[in-house]
Amino acid sequence: MRLVDFSSVFSLALVFWSVLTPAHAQAQNADALAAAPAAAAVKLAKDLNESVTGIDVTVKDLYGRTITGKVVITQFKPDGDGPFPILILNHGRSATNRAEPPRFRYTQQVRYFVRRGFAVFEPTRIGYGEMGTDPDPEESGACNRKNYAPMAEAASTEILAVIDYARQQKFVDSNRLVIVGQSVGGYSTVATTAKNPPGLIAAINFAGGSGGDPVGHPGEPCEGHKLEKMYATFGETSKAPMLWIYTENDQYFSPRYSEAWHAAFVKAGGKAEFRLMPPFAKDGHSLFSSGIKIWEPLVSEFLDANGFRQ
Repeated sequence: MRLVDFSSVFSLALVFWSVLTPAHAQAQNADALAAAPAAAAVKLAKDLNESVTGIDVTVKDLYGRTITGKVVITQFKPDGDGPFPILILNHGRSATNRAEPPRFRYTQQVRYFVRRGFAVFEPTRIGYGEMGTDPDPEESGACNRKNYAPMAEAASTEILAVIDYARQQKFVDSNRLVIVGQSVGGYSTVATTAKNPPGLIAAINFAGGSGGDPVGHPGEPCEGHKLEKMYATFGETSKAPMLWIYTENDQYFSPRYSEAWHAAFVKAGGKAEFRLMPPFAKDGHSLFSSGIKIWEPLVSEFLDANGFRQ
């Protein structure tokens, strides 16, 4: 597994990309990399001990093609040597521009987790951000011909690779792992939980799902019944307790679907507490990003109950 530190200067990232990326992929990713100097100019959060690195991961896409790409990992940790429990934070999927942000940070949410003593590892997965949006291993097909299995496999493979990287760091407790994700990142978190990675103690799914379109078909994900089957499959092997947080006015996944997905997961053997929150703002799907003060008490209670007392 190749590693690189992106924290110093953009020129290092550019050299690294040029050496490791085939010529045809360089051409495809040129537009995305053009925006990278701006990303490199973002000041690292010193109060969170922020740093950036990257790993190569090989996955397969919807069409069975093998893809090797760069997963950029933004790291945060409390002050001190640790050992700190690990928290993996998984991002969602923009329907309009996967090149933004150049790398995912979620610093306000991260501050909460770091205050609770976690070392946070936040991957920007293949097909997102400054490393390019093509290829896209999380493509799931047209709305009336969805196949949600390959994206779950690709995303969870990348997350497992990040977990493996995190467990090798000297400042972590490799036996204490929590996985958190939002939207497609929540769906990917459930998929990863089903694989029972070493050290996993608990996981949190914020508005997890895929195929939503708040403009074209608000609240009605593409072929939501297929996601119900996927969640049932995940429930068959999942062992760690989970917290699922959705809202009544989620414009991507209405309660009709989130409740059915949870029921399928639990019926198949998964362990998950389901919390359907009152309407939030105009679209409850934004609760994780904009409603921190609302979900903090729920998450704190869940973490306390699973041995992560502050």
